[in-house]
Amino acid sequence: MSLLSKLFNGGSKTLETQPQPEMHKDFTIYLEPEKEPGGYRIGARIEKKVGGELKSHLMLRADVLGSEDEAKAESLRKAKIFIDQMGERVFG
Repeated sequence: MSLLSKLFNGGSKTLETQPQPEMHKDFTIYLEPEKEPGGYRIGARIEKKVGGELKSHLMLRADVLGSEDEAKAESLRKAKIFIDQMGERVFG
């Protein structure tokens, strides 16, 4: 890849290829499973504006699933459960 291509768009994802976040109870969930040997580790970034400040929590689990799609589905399910149980204490 040429230097100019990297500078203008080749070095980062375009808006079309970035996954859309999921919303749950005023929280934004970004599905971010991590590639591991043998599959993908469950992971998501949970964000919410609290008192005018953007709060963020990285949720990682020990579970490793065989495909990225399975890991994304399970990441979303577990993130929603986490939010339901913890509410804004997610960030505390």
